[in-house]
Amino acid sequence: MNLTDTIFVAGHRGMVGSAIVRRLQALGCSNIVTADRAALDLTDQHAVNAFFATHRIDQVYLAAAKVGGIHANNTYPAEFIHQNLMIEANIIHAAHTHGVHKLMFLGSSCIYPKLAEQPMKEEALLTGLLEPTNEPYAIAKIAGIKLCESYNRQYGRDYRSAMPTNLYGPGDNFHPENSHVIPALMRRIHEAKLAHAPEVVIWGSGTPMREFLHVDDLAEAVVHLQNLPQERYARETEPMRSHINVGTGTDVTIRTLAEALVQVIGYEGKLVFDTTKPDGTPRKLMDVSRLARLGWTASTGLESGLIDTYRWYIQNVEGVRAG
Repeated sequence: MNLTDTIFVAGHRGMVGSAIVRRLQALGCSNIVTADRAALDLTDQHAVNAFFATHRIDQVYLAAAKVGGIHANNTYPAEFIHQNLMIEANIIHAAHTHGVHKLMFLGSSCIYPKLAEQPMKEEALLTGLLEPTNEPYAIAKIAGIKLCESYNRQYGRDYRSAMPTNLYGPGDNFHPENSHVIPALMRRIHEAKLAHAPEVVIWGSGTPMREFLHVDDLAEAVVHLQNLPQERYARETEPMRSHINVGTGTDVTIRTLAEALVQVIGYEGKLVFDTTKPDGTPRKLMDVSRLARLGWTASTGLESGLIDTYRWYIQNVEGVRAG
């Protein structure tokens, strides 16, 4: 990669964007361009276009998105589809208009059908109905893939897409209602420890299987994918199926995850699984064979990743609340 390229990381304040910035800095990239919401509204087409006109950008990592858990997706479906469509359409079109040839779009494993065969292959896209609770978000992410493919096909651009599995790590959202499973359980178990609560109740049986990827591994993977020669990337993709799954290729039960968090946090109470509550999808695992053939595999184990995340939580969430 050219370390002097001007690289725009959209969404640099989020968990994914900040990890990408850390990775680029570690590699020695000297010209990383960012803009927070106060400086640039990514849903404003004119503002985004003016931003690209001002900066001579060589590469884009499109990590900006409105994200949230099941509760948030169910409560704000209009915001999830509208804001994500606007962000990706504005950035991808402005990148093309201003001559940016390389772009990496970050999607999500929720693009695949609810009943997709496990592990989920890239070929499963658009083969069945989506999970209803996050369909608006998933539709927006599918549209982002197709935007990239369309500019590639019509204008010869090199716009790529990576579909991460469930992510966690520094910068995650620990909101008590709008967070995903790892930050939600981490916060609840930590608070139970502080309160000396005898038990923590977890919805469902604990048997569903989930795959988890540390966000720093994701950042390493997408920078690797972005900088592969176009011919090599093309050998593992197709013009109208150009996305690559990014995950670990392994999964654990929710019970195993919760027990690992108990050990990391040092909680001495017990876990109670409320089987009257829904389990959700039995399994969500990504097929990462294409990613492996492209030269990358995850390196952060779940336990070490949880330790790293818990350390960040104590310093940046609990520390702020205590202060």
